[in-house]
Amino acid sequence: MTVPSLPDYTPELAAAMAPFYQRVKTVIPDIEWPFHAPYVAEINRLKRERNAVILAHNYQTPEIFHCVADIVGDSLALAQRAAESEADVIVLAGVHFMAETAKLLNPEKTVLIPDLRAGCSLAESITGADVRDLRERYPGVPVVTYVNTSAEVKAESDICCTSGNAVKIVESLGTDRVIFIPDEYLAKYVATQTDVEIIPWQGHCEVHERFTGDEIAHYREDYRGLEVIAHPECPPDVLSASDFVGSTAQMIDYVKTRRPERVLMLTECSMSDNVAAEVSDVEFVRPCNLCPHMKRITLEKIHAALETLSPRVEIDPAVSARARQAVERMLAVGR
Repeated sequence: MTVPSLPDYTPELAAAMAPFYQRVKTVIPDIEWPFHAPYVAEINRLKRERNAVILAHNYQTPEIFHCVADIVGDSLALAQRAAESEADVIVLAGVHFMAETAKLLNPEKTVLIPDLRAGCSLAESITGADVRDLRERYPGVPVVTYVNTSAEVKAESDICCTSGNAVKIVESLGTDRVIFIPDEYLAKYVATQTDVEIIPWQGHCEVHERFTGDEIAHYREDYRGLEVIAHPECPPDVLSASDFVGSTAQMIDYVKTRRPERVLMLTECSMSDNVAAEVSDVEFVRPCNLCPHMKRITLEKIHAALETLSPRVEIDPAVSARARQAVERMLAVGR
């Protein structure tokens, strides 16, 4: 199917799109807006036409996050809030495992991922067969699986968790030890917060693993009064050198609540842009590690997905039933 051409960036369109640009003017240069504005206009029109909702992860670029997204947040929050929507179509502006999770919790809805190649190094670090092997090596030990995994891996697990509720989930099981997959650094962080023995897997996020403790020391030398906040997927030396450790949602809340004069957010770079657009009185120091998979999602591809209602996310029913159970067990414990 051929995607129709976009409207020209006329003075009329510029005026209609001005409220959207006000949301991002501090993080998107004036010269770039004429390229984004026609897509923003058409995507918002198509959402109404298709009865669609766009879910955007915190790591999406500002023109997506602030101008076309209906629901924003971390991967689980997106899927949960989509289930509350009356939309027929869900477009997931994120990576593939997030779209799968949205489909698990919204099995009757059409779920689209604008680029099927939007993967995740962490999700790809483990397979369902790996989980079955771990169960053989540690019989009777429950498997706690981070939501940043495929539906296949979730299906082999006992319960899922997020970075924000990982400790709560681990302790809810009432066992002396658990298998915690797939992020090694998150597992090590959880181990410092609980007496439960944590058996980790050696998976890593290619964005967060690039940060180093030495890098933080250099930033502190260059920026007086710098507050450093880090995601627990970062290496242990980074976490120990930080002022605060938390999930993406907790990091955002930290900045919006505390309003530090100057902050370094050790996570995907676009999240700093998205928070900065809302918190103009805080200076953001940006190491700018970008996720190449998240950046596969663009306004152009979102527009094409809404026009063609593809690519669609489908999950084998035999897998989805078991994977959904692991997610629902987590939801029963709470965030």
